[in-house]
Amino acid sequence: MPADTAPKAREKPERIADELRALIVSGTLRDGDSLGRESDLVERFGVSRPSLREALRILEAEGLITVVRGVRGGVVVRQPDERITARNAALVLQFRNTTLADVHEARSIIEPAAARMVASARAHRAAAEKLRGLIEAQQDVIDDPAAFGKANAEFHERLVSLAGNQTLEIVAEMLNEIVERAVTEVSQSPPAKSSLNVRRRGIRSQERLVELIALGAGHEAEVHWRAHMEVVGKIILGQRAKRIVDLFDHY
Repeated sequence: MPADTAPKAREKPERIADELRALIVSGTLRDGDSLGRESDLVERFGVSRPSLREALRILEAEGLITVVRGVRGGVVVRQPDERITARNAALVLQFRNTTLADVHEARSIIEPAAARMVASARAHRAAAEKLRGLIEAQQDVIDDPAAFGKANAEFHERLVSLAGNQTLEIVAEMLNEIVERAVTEVSQSPPAKSSLNVRRRGIRSQERLVELIALGAGHEAEVHWRAHMEVVGKIILGQRAKRIVDLFDHY
C-alpha cells in the first residue's frame, strides 16, 4: 500500500477512548462503575494528563462517562443513552438542511409498518394495553400543549419500540425528537378551541389503531396509521413543511 494511502495511526487519546468504549459497550464496565481518579488512569495507561483528559472528553461527549470534579471526584461509567445518539444524528440532519417535511415523510414510512408488525405479533393484546395507557396519559394533559406534545411523542415512540426492532426504535426516537417541537407549536396555536379539537381527533385515531392492534388486524392497522400520518403531516407541517430542522431552537 502506498505511504500516502496508509491508515493514519490512532492518537493516544483516541486509543484510550477506544479501549474504554469497548469495555463499556461490551458490558464489562457497567453503569455507575468507577474508573478511579485521573491520576489512577494516567498511571494505568502510561500517558500524560493532557492526553488522558482529551480521551475523557471524547467519552463524555458520547455520554459514556461522567467526570466528577472535586476532592471526592472521579470518572464514572454511564450506560449508552439512545437519546444522545438520536440527537447527534438529528444534528447531522440539520447540517444537511433537512426539512420538517422530509422528517415527517420518514416517520410516515416507519410508523405504519411498525403498526402492522405490532398487530401481527403474538403479544398484540399486551401491546394494545400498553398503548391504551399512553393514550390515557395524553388525555390527562390534553389542556397543556407542552405536556401533550411530550405525551404524544411517547405514544409514537412506543408504537415503534413495540415492533421489536431496535434499529427502527433509535431512528424513530431521533425523528420524534425533532417533530415534538412542531406538535407543541400547533397545540399552542390560536384559536385554543381549534387546537384542542385537533388533539382530541388525534386521540380518537389512536384509539382506533389500538382497537385494530388488539384484534390482530395487521393490514388494517397499517392502512389506518398511514392515513393518520398523512393527516398529521398536513396539520403539523402546514407552512412549516419547508422549514429546516433547527435543534438549537428545539433544545
